[in-house]
Amino acid sequence: MTEKSRAHALLDKLENYIQKDLPQTVGLGQSPKELYEPISYLLSLDGKRIRPLLSLLAYGIYKDDPESILSQAAAIEVFHNFTLMHDDIMDEAPLRRGKKTVHEKWNANVAILSGDVMLVKAYDLLLNTEPTLLPTIIRLFNKTASEVCEGQQFDMNFEKLDQVSEDSYINMIRLKTAVLLGMALQMGALLAGANQKEAQKLYDFGTNVGIGFQLKDDLLDVFADQHKFGKQVGGDIISNKKTFLLIKALELAKGQDAEDLNYWIAQEKFDKEEKVTAVRQLYEKLNIKSLTEAKINSFFEDGFRQFESIHFNNEKYVIELRQLTQDLIHREK
Repeated sequence: MTEKSRAHALLDKLENYIQKDLPQTVGLGQSPKELYEPISYLLSLDGKRIRPLLSLLAYGIYKDDPESILSQAAAIEVFHNFTLMHDDIMDEAPLRRGKKTVHEKWNANVAILSGDVMLVKAYDLLLNTEPTLLPTIIRLFNKTASEVCEGQQFDMNFEKLDQVSEDSYINMIRLKTAVLLGMALQMGALLAGANQKEAQKLYDFGTNVGIGFQLKDDLLDVFADQHKFGKQVGGDIISNKKTFLLIKALELAKGQDAEDLNYWIAQEKFDKEEKVTAVRQLYEKLNIKSLTEAKINSFFEDGFRQFESIHFNNEKYVIELRQLTQDLIHREK
């Protein structure tokens, strides 16, 4: 097996587990179909499975049988999709991975209830953990789940504020997005028998990568190719979402640029395409894309510095983990 194919093989096994074994493992029923079909629908979309794959690779750098924790890795993916299902309702998002969101395909009430079941099933998947480790894993999972909710609430709070600081925004995305990537790595290491210090280093590495990952998502929301991105490009601009890009633009815009930017923020009725084009042009004029890319790179660089201080047993999985992280930097969707 080549080094390049190792992560791909794990990803294939994970996907097979999620699509075929998971429904039986956690008892995804057939009735009522309105409860269970949305779960199967969301899990069947073209998800990247980054978080569970991180967990499997983190396990693999200490022990050579990462397939033994497919259930726990899948729990992270199920939880992640639960948050997406509910986030899409709150954001009124029409698309997820290029397809209709659950609340659009069914309705908001169905999406809420199906999401609730997904959370329950995530805990079912964690129960396959060795009994002496189970309390540690559950506490770690619960801490992270609470932080993700805190991040979402901060994000919603920002909608009501006229100004949000850069530090506040970074903390919000750390909670909402980054801690789950960090936890995925930390959990994989702990399940493989790594000590708390090494597992914490992986958590810190993953959290920095996660912040860079979300900043990249913010950047792609404005500048991505619609056909590659899978979500509505410009959605953050349309909703006046206080991303890093908007925060920096409000900080840097002066004179007519500031007037134009505030004009578009204040409009309640507007042509969506016109607004996206106008604000994107202001971002380009203010060099926001380059500033965002520099911020993204700073978090990835911090993460890799932490990564290099970690002690590993299996170099083959280290290579895969490093490559997967590098791919996040250069992704286009």
